[in-house]
Amino acid sequence: MDLDTLRKKIDELDAQIVRLLNERTDAAAEIGKVKQRDASSVYVPAREKDVLDRACSLSDGPLTDRNIRAIYREIMSAAIALESRASIAFLGPASTHSHTASVFRFGSSVEYLPCESISEVFNAVEKQVANYGVVPIENSIQGGVTAAQDCLLTSPLKVCAEIYLPISHQLLVQSHDQQIDKVFSHPQALAQCRHWLDKHLHGVEQVPVSSTARAAELAAQEAGVAAIATTLAAEQYNLEVRNHEIQDSGGNTTRFLVLGQDYGKPTGSDKTSICFGVKHEVGALFSSLKPLHTHGINMLKIESRPSKTKNWEYFFFVDIAGHASDEKVQAALTELKGHCSVFNVLGSYPQSTV
Repeated sequence: MDLDTLRKKIDELDAQIVRLLNERTDAAAEIGKVKQRDASSVYVPAREKDVLDRACSLSDGPLTDRNIRAIYREIMSAAIALESRASIAFLGPASTHSHTASVFRFGSSVEYLPCESISEVFNAVEKQVANYGVVPIENSIQGGVTAAQDCLLTSPLKVCAEIYLPISHQLLVQSHDQQIDKVFSHPQALAQCRHWLDKHLHGVEQVPVSSTARAAELAAQEAGVAAIATTLAAEQYNLEVRNHEIQDSGGNTTRFLVLGQDYGKPTGSDKTSICFGVKHEVGALFSSLKPLHTHGINMLKIESRPSKTKNWEYFFFVDIAGHASDEKVQAALTELKGHCSVFNVLGSYPQSTV
């Protein structure tokens, strides 16, 4: 077929796609009315997983699973936005990695509320200023985010989903041919690009600022300044990406948690996060964890934090495979709780892969 014929075919297919998208959105709007009547959650991670998995299974190519998920993420985002004025609180400002993770999960059609601190994200969701919150909980290189862990200890919110975001740093400039006199970024980003900077911008002053987004904002305002930031920040501040992925180590990934008023139903491939404190007895931690082994529960992670109520007492954050409503998980957690001075199920949610 010639070019005009192929373009006509695409136009005809686009007409069908738009009609079907509107029909789908009408159906989603009816679901939204039912949710409002029943006071149900706008965002249902288990249903989201089912829709994405099914859409991928229906495709014979050439679109990859990643392509399908990205397209459907935006379709569902538009539907959620029409169902209600859904808002997502995140650790701001805009264009940070937390913002990127939020858009990756909820799409670009919902409203976003940048917050100045992790505790402010929790407060926004607790006070229902936002429907959901997104906070970083751990990084594959730097470990746990203690501010988020401390908030989880006292917050009534539940973890309803997780997001794994590969962290890549870009060198942003006003124009590709500009001279670079300074590089601005968050201290962690500067540290993660130290060898690259020493090799390619040796002797150029490195200026730490409050966030990668702030660095991009300054680079857009000042001549001779480059920023290490996200591609989202490049779009936000109309900058060019001079160099892609300048971080020294590959595989740098941050895990984020989605916080809501409650967690959802099981999907068959879930993770449960718990927090507990043990009594001051010999073998207390061993005894508390033994039920996981007895009931065949896979422990995915364990991390300790000072209790902040008494010197040298600790709380343990543990992730396990399975949903809190699963029979064997329930049995194991009931036994575990019996060995604890403090115990809390932080949430159950679909298990994501890196």
